Amino acid sequence: MTPHNHAKAGDYAPAVLLPGDPLRAKWIAETFFEAPKLVNSVRNCLGYTGTWKGKPVSVQASGMGQPSLAIYVHELINVYGVQSLIRVGTCGGLNAKVKVRDLILAQGASTDSSIVKGRFGAFNFAPIADFGLLRSAADKAEAAGLRFHAGNLLSSDIFYHADGFAGYDKLPEHGVLGVEMEAAVLYTLAARFGVKALTICTMTDCLITHAEISADERQSSLTEMVELALDVAVES
Repeated sequence: MTPHNHAKAGDYAPAVLLPGDPLRAKWIAETFFEAPKLVNSVRNCLGYTGTWKGKPVSVQASGMGQPSLAIYVHELINVYGVQSLIRVGTCGGLNAKVKVRDLILAQGASTDSSIVKGRFGAFNFAPIADFGLLRSAADKAEAAGLRFHAGNLLSSDIFYHADGFAGYDKLPEHGVLGVEMEAAVLYTLAARFGVKALTICTMTDCLITHAEISADERQSSLTEMVELALDVAVES
């Protein structure tokens, strides 16, 4: 147990999905898990364990932003022995080739966060996904006929950028596909502690075209993303 998690040793499966929203964690457990069990409710940051296709898997809400996710990921790895962590979230689009409802498999994660920068001094550490998880997700997405892109995301600590899209203008020029708020620190902690991590995001609103996903499309798209992540998780 920790100040943020009252789960007992063994309550989490070796692979955990990480949505930011506690209610999305609840939805994943109740919609996809067989026999879901609530294992954490401290601060209403909900965690559940169940099975998917007969294999154990967990989901734990990580909260919003890199500082919050860092707490839960650090504890999942070091207190509960989790070996594979897959973030399932949404992102804004920074590249015109990414359409709403497309999946982004975050091969790497650039960031403006001092959480990552402050650790490495003069070095610019490059947070990257586990290749095995990335390859598995890409293969399964292709087999399922899902539209996806593998590449670089931006993990930003700023949601409302004072300069709007202009604040990100150099990033699309270098192939960055979208912006979210968690992947870089997830990858950094996974590297530090020798575990596997992957971020899968659904692009729900484009910062270039201002196209947005509808509520119905959001639900069906998230279903595809979660099923893909679960298939990857239970084989990891």
